[in-house]
Amino acid sequence: MTRPVDSGVILIARLALAVLFLWGGVMKLLGYAGFVSYLQAQGVPFAQIGAPVATAIEAIGGLLLVVGFLIRPLALVMAVYTIATAIYGHDFWNVTNAAAQHDMVIHFWKNVGIAGGFLLLFVTGAGRISIDAARTPRRHLR
Repeated sequence: MTRPVDSGVILIARLALAVLFLWGGVMKLLGYAGFVSYLQAQGVPFAQIGAPVATAIEAIGGLLLVVGFLIRPLALVMAVYTIATAIYGHDFWNVTNAAAQHDMVIHFWKNVGIAGGFLLLFVTGAGRISIDAARTPRRHLR
């Protein structure tokens, strides 16, 4: 059981994560052809399939984070997705330019940190300020 302050902090964490993914999903939608080209240039296998999947995960996942719906399974999906994007999108080990490599290292480990946040969200759940909490039957104390 979480305290009210814990649920407020969990809500803030969900919103902070959601902003990143909602923004990313919208940008992918607005520049969809460029996103597909980027994936192909990165050597991502099945870029034509990966692009709509990535866009949906970011946009829909971001919305689900905001409202707190299906947070535990969503957190696992988002953690795996974030690690996959670190590996395919921030592959610093393939970059030869020192400045670009430094930038890629930062983004790679940022993604690993975000995945860690999703794993914590998996453990804590959505908190009381969520659809998940509203859907959970309450035990009445007598």
